[in-house]
Amino acid sequence: MDFKDLQFKNLKFVFGILAILFLAVVTVWFGVGISNKFKENKFIGKEAETKNTISVSGSGEIYAKPDLALIDFSVVTEKKTVDEAMAENTKKMNSMIEKIKSQGVEEKDLKTTNFSIDPRYEWLKVEILEGKRILVGYEVNQTLQVKIRDLTKIGNIIQVATDAGANQVGDLQFTIDKQDELKSQTRKEAVEKATAKAKEIAKQLGVKLVKITNFSESEVVPIPRPYSMEKAAGGGEVEALQIQTGENKIEVTVTITYEIE
Repeated sequence: MDFKDLQFKNLKFVFGILAILFLAVVTVWFGVGISNKFKENKFIGKEAETKNTISVSGSGEIYAKPDLALIDFSVVTEKKTVDEAMAENTKKMNSMIEKIKSQGVEEKDLKTTNFSIDPRYEWLKVEILEGKRILVGYEVNQTLQVKIRDLTKIGNIIQVATDAGANQVGDLQFTIDKQDELKSQTRKEAVEKATAKAKEIAKQLGVKLVKITNFSESEVVPIPRPYSMEKAAGGGEVEALQIQTGENKIEVTVTITYEIE
């Protein structure tokens, strides 16, 4: 055997030893990883099994008469030029605001929620230019949101506003000014009912309530009743509107989860 053959065999031997060591390290590494996963899963599963809980729900509700109304009045004016439309719209809106204030509505309860100027086009039907559109004027639209605290004046306020130039009235909503206080009362009632139910169930099951592990709350917000109208084109005296506010239902439901033993 010459020197080259001997050298080749030595290299093969060395590479074989390195390959065996590499496989051994990889095997140990995977084994430790799998073992740790088993331990982790075993621990999590054991924890979940020992943590027993019960969940209970309770609801509270209250009916209250609304003490605040929100309503939108819009003045929409169409003219050939922007200046003409602006002038007439502004005149009507200013007059409407003064009339509404005369009903006892304060400045703080008036809010402009929309103002827009839009071009108006018409499609020509002339044979030569059929399918073409031309600018025929402009439309100015301004909306005023009004808070009405004296609900007995809703009808009168609608009347004076339309007489002054409002030609769109809508989004009448009845709400309660201090609604959070009523929600707090209904929440307290709901929690008391849920707590009493949890104690009763625990007694029936022969277990002990340890601590609260979760709490959630949902509420039913009164849906505003929509009301809308457009002033009749002919104008004239109209009998004052009678608006019925009814009552709003405020409801809160809570869900409480207890750990038991």
